[in-house]
Amino acid sequence: MKKGERAGLNPDISKLSDAEYRKLWEGLKIEIKMVEKNGECKNGLGDTFIFASPYKRPENVCFALLHVMDLYSWRAVLGYPSWNAENREVYSIHCPDATGTVWEMSRLAKK
Repeated sequence: MKKGERAGLNPDISKLSDAEYRKLWEGLKIEIKMVEKNGECKNGLGDTFIFASPYKRPENVCFALLHVMDLYSWRAVLGYPSWNAENREVYSIHCPDATGTVWEMSRLAKK
């Protein structure tokens, strides 16, 4: 992949060297940030956490929220557009509690 290029939904990785594969994997990081708090939550407004990969969840985030995040983590990291018309790169995710929190999930840019 070229610098700045996003992984597509059907990438052909069959010809990647081991080093290229590992480099691709290093770029699969996700950031989540609490943007709204309507009820009780151990986390605070503005708290931010990083998924080291879609398989390596951040600590200190409740399991109920992580369960919902799992449904969208691969979509976010592969660049699949969200339903957010203002910014297709950001997913707005509500925690499963009826009076819970709202989080933004997005792919972290490669450094």
